[in-house]
Amino acid sequence: MVDKEFLAERLKLLTGYISDLEEEAGVRLDDLKDDKRIRRYVERTLHLTVEACLDIGNHLIADMGLREPENYKDIMVILTEAGYLPKEKLQQFKDMAGFRNVIVHDYARIDPVILYGILKTDLLFFRLFAGMVKKNFLQP
Repeated sequence: MVDKEFLAERLKLLTGYISDLEEEAGVRLDDLKDDKRIRRYVERTLHLTVEACLDIGNHLIADMGLREPENYKDIMVILTEAGYLPKEKLQQFKDMAGFRNVIVHDYARIDPVILYGILKTDLLFFRLFAGMVKKNFLQP
């Protein structure tokens, strides 16, 4: 049984992180390159956003008795196999999960151009993930 209280709590965090990132979506690439405070804020908020998605995904997989993920990207594969995420967007969701490893393990070399690209084009996938959780697990 899915723990709706846990999901609602994590979804609230996730949507807050997404909103924070959307507020920064107008940042200029030069500002991301030159202002370490802006860059660190964006990096950390992206990290928290991805972690929230992975945490929610792991919780759903465990509660529904789906196969155990082999890695972070596999969380997205399993949710897609179960019909919760769109197959045509799977690679973008896997990239999102893979970004977690970059931000955690290769943090010293994160390219501001990649951060800029995520802010400009990829926030949609976080919203899509949040919408999937709300639609499938939190609406009556």
